[in-house]
Amino acid sequence: MSVDVIKKAYQATEDGFFSLVTKQWPMNPQIAAVGSCCLVGVVCNGTLYIANVGDSRAVLGRLVKATGEVLAIQLSSEHNVAIESVRQEMHSLHPDDSHIVVLKHNVWRVKGLIQISRSIGDVYLKKAEFNREPLYQKFRLRQPFRMPILSSEPSVSMHELQPHDQFLIFASDGLWEHLSNQGAVDIVQNHPRNGSARRLVKVALQEAAKKREMRYSDLKKIDRGVRRHFHDDITVIVVFLDSNLVSRASSAKGPSLSLRGGGIKLPAKTKAPC
Repeated sequence: MSVDVIKKAYQATEDGFFSLVTKQWPMNPQIAAVGSCCLVGVVCNGTLYIANVGDSRAVLGRLVKATGEVLAIQLSSEHNVAIESVRQEMHSLHPDDSHIVVLKHNVWRVKGLIQISRSIGDVYLKKAEFNREPLYQKFRLRQPFRMPILSSEPSVSMHELQPHDQFLIFASDGLWEHLSNQGAVDIVQNHPRNGSARRLVKVALQEAAKKREMRYSDLKKIDRGVRRHFHDDITVIVVFLDSNLVSRASSAKGPSLSLRGGGIKLPAKTKAPC
């Protein structure tokens, strides 16, 4: 496992989706406007690799032995042009395009279309030949572009896991829109492990309802397709770390990590390779 291996996996995924778009373009041209954030965590030999494109986020809960607190540590870098440094990066990559980032309806967007600067897919902003009819007009740019506007290159970081590292929260921006890093970590830490991800989603939806001055129960009744106007989609995974396994894995030649999915029963001593 290495940073290079992870980057190659992202590129292979991007290439695979590009092939799909090329094949389906004659029958389903709107697939060129389909894209996704991609957040990955890999544990190998006691090292945690975090890779990300887009604005999903990985947060570590780390125990401070002196106080007993569990602190939130953000591990991933985000690629959303709401962040000034990301806007600056886009301007430096596209110095000849003064409209590479546009403030539209009080929200910063790449070419006035999309908030993230990196993704898997979104081929309409990477390959000029797919930014034309019959793609919907709202996705088509007035001027052709010579170089990809978005990137699929992930930001990758490495972290040596410590015995006081308690758990990891992987979540899409729909969660972080309503919860702070520390707020999410506190919820996981102060409740039973079982159902942690579901609990985070519920609290985020309760916050979304509160912001709209409506009851959570009424928000839940709204059809999912319509509900997108009330809150973004939310995906959450919580991974609890076993300090004994982490210690053994960092000293052993080969990794050994036990996994148990929430609500899914696996045979005893099930092992999963890194």
